Parts: sequence; structure tokens; C-alpha cells
Amino acid sequence: MSTKTPTEADILRPIQNVSKGYLALFALCALALGAFLVGWAYQLQQGLIVTGLGDWGSGGGVTWGMYIGAFIWWVGIAHGGIILSAAVRLLGMERYMPVARMAELMTIAGLSAAGFYILVHMGRPDRMVTSVLGHYHITVNNSPLVWDVTVITAYFVLTATYLALTIRYDVVRLRDQLPDRFNPIYKVLTLGYSEEEDEVVERMVWWLALAVIIMAPLLLHGGVIPWLFALLPSMPAWEGGIQGPTFLAIALMSAISGITLAAYGFRRAYDWDHIITDDIFRGLLLWLGFFCMLFLWFQLQYAVNGLFKAPIPRAEATQAKVGSPIYQTAIGMIGLSLAYIFAMVIRPALFSKKRALIVSVAVLAATFTEKLLFVVEGFLHPVFTLYEATPGEYFPSAIEWLSLAGTIGLVVLVFLTVSKVVPIVELHAIEHLRGGHGHSHEHEHEPVEESTKKPEVEA
Repeated sequence: MSTKTPTEADILRPIQNVSKGYLALFALCALALGAFLVGWAYQLQQGLIVTGLGDWGSGGGVTWGMYIGAFIWWVGIAHGGIILSAAVRLLGMERYMPVARMAELMTIAGLSAAGFYILVHMGRPDRMVTSVLGHYHITVNNSPLVWDVTVITAYFVLTATYLALTIRYDVVRLRDQLPDRFNPIYKVLTLGYSEEEDEVVERMVWWLALAVIIMAPLLLHGGVIPWLFALLPSMPAWEGGIQGPTFLAIALMSAISGITLAAYGFRRAYDWDHIITDDIFRGLLLWLGFFCMLFLWFQLQYAVNGLFKAPIPRAEATQAKVGSPIYQTAIGMIGLSLAYIFAMVIRPALFSKKRALIVSVAVLAATFTEKLLFVVEGFLHPVFTLYEATPGEYFPSAIEWLSLAGTIGLVVLVFLTVSKVVPIVELHAIEHLRGGHGHSHEHEHEPVEESTKKPEVEA
């Protein structure tokens, strides 16, 4: 383990350096997003018929496929990210402070990807104005789509406010070290700043974190999103009170895995082994194991209730899902990940960052697969048989696969872009790792090298 002392220069390194690896990754992600935009333009020209989203019902395909499956997945990652960041601040989990801002960015990026999927799946983006916003007072009472838009917008604003409040502290104290080309952005971020606001902002952030924790099972991935499925009586594959806890567990699993990948990438790229330590990865793995165990238990509850003397429609839907090799593969991946985490707890020498990376990728792939299958199987087994004889089947089209690659590219681009403007690890984390309490407000505009020599006060 590194014995280096974290400094402000460390967290400024991504802003001040552009490597060939950074440019290559940026170009790759931009290419993926661009390919998706081309595919979307073709879909806008030809209609949704170019995808695998055709008719629906047994044997007739589905109208909600990868677009909605990926939408749920990204919303889960986003909501899980803000929950983790809120827990760090609310519960005093300073150990994870170096990755708290990454969790907040994961929320912003994930919500952007999820919102993009709503536009894509509507077929015509102008319907967002003509059908949703133009008649919001009516549609909000009876449209699942409008509830999706409402929840995503509310939490995007909440997270953006949350993130902006914490960034102000860093920008003010590191302004002399930040590039002048982004000065207009910094002026907006620090508009109206005064040294007396720090204590007020700290309380505001605490209350925002409390609101996130309280509302997580109500309006986040444990509430509105699963309710939109579970309360549809004609779709037995979706019904049941277990959907809310299952969605929340998947959200936290996916978010932890995504943060692990981001943390690993930044640590390796910028030599941050003394900031994002092995202990952080171990802790994230333990939390991941806990939520994987909950998820598998929830899946057992779903299977038992759906297979043992359940109504015939629900039993058929459950048998189709549980018997699918795709579902079995996803559950097996999560089970193997949990087995490794248990083994690591018993024998710590089994831990390695690369294994943590593999586990995170496996969990992300498994949760995406489960959500896609959840949506598709729900449509393939409705209570009514109106479309039973309709020919056709569902398999994601090339445009849908491009949408997944494009939104992953979008999320990575958000991280790459933001990391060149503001510190991706907040100054509070560095102060905590150094055992300090922040810099004196009296000298906040002096260079960092000088301000660290001044008497320190509680930040």
C-alpha cells in the first residue's frame, strides 16, 4: 500500500494532463455514441419497424424490449449512485469519500442515458412536448411515461444541486490552480459565494442526503419504477410486492459495480493508489456481496411464489423466465460473484483489484440481462390471449444494440469531460486522508501551496 500523502496536485492531475489513452478512449466513446445517433436517425426516418419491437403477446413479440430494459438498468445505476453518495455523507462513511463524487456523476450520467431512452422509445421526440408536457396536468394522473419523466427530472435536479454545492467548495479553494479557459464555468459555479456559506451548505447537503435516503424506497428504484410494472394486473410476470425490493437491490448492485469500474480507471490512469486505496475496493466488494445476497433471496421468493400453486397465468410466466438459459446464466454470474466475495472474506489474500473489476463487469452484465428478460417475458405472457396467434418473435435489433453501446459511451464521456473541468475527487476527501480539517477561509484565494501553511480551521 502506498505511503504517499494525498495532495491537491493529485486531484488536479486529470485537469492539467491529457494523455494519448484519454484521447483514444474519448474517440472510441464518441464513435459509439455517434453510431447510435446515426441508427436513431434511421429509426426516425423509417419508424420503430426497423427494431425488433413489433406486436406483443405470446408468440407475437414485444413492444417494450431493450429500450425499456436498458432504461430500467440505467435508472437503477443512477438511483443507486445517489443513494451511495448520500449514505457516505449522512452516515459519516469517510472511507468512501474519494469515490462519493464519482457516485454523484454516475447519477447524472445514468439519468441522462435513461432520459435519452425515453425519447428514443417514443418514436417521435416531438411527442414529449405535444403529448407529455403540453398536457402534463392530465397525463400525470394516468400515464406511466409521465411518471418516469417526472421522477427522472426531479432526481436530476436534486443531484445536480447536490453536486454543485459540493463543487463550490473545491473551485473557490483551488481556483488559482484551475485552467483559465474554463473561467466562465467557474464563475457560474461560484456565483454569490461567501465564506460564511460553508456551514450552511454543509447542512443543506446533509438534508439533501437525508431526503435521498428516505425517498429511495418511495420514489426512486424501490418505488415508482417497479410500481409501474407490478400494478399492471394483465401482466402476471410483473406483479407482486417483491418487485420494489428487487429493483432497489439491482440498483445498488449496478451502482457499486459502476463506481468500482470508474474508480479503477481513474486510479490506474492518474496513479491514485494512495487516494483510492485497496480498502475502498474491498469495502465496495463487501457491500456488493451484501446486495447480491439480497437479490438472490428476492429471486428465490419470486420463484417460489410463482411456481408453487400460483394462478396458472403467473405460473406459466414464472416457469418461462426461470427456465430460460439466459436467466439461469445471469443468476449464475451473480451467484459466482457472491461466492468469490464470500471466499475473499474468509481468505483476504484472494482479493485483487482485477478480480474486483471482473466481478463488477459480471454483475453489470447480469443485472442488465435480468432487466431485459424481465421486460420481454412480461410482454410474452399476458393474461389475455388476443395476440396469441400473431406471428413473430423478439430479438434486439442492431439499432438497439447500438443504443446500448451509445449510452455507455455517453456515460463515459460525461466522466471524461467533467474530469477535465473540476476535480473528480473532492477536496474534502484529500483533507480527510491527510488528517486535516480544511484550509483557512481567510486565505481562500491564495495559491494552495501557501494556504496549506496557514492555521487550519474546521471546514
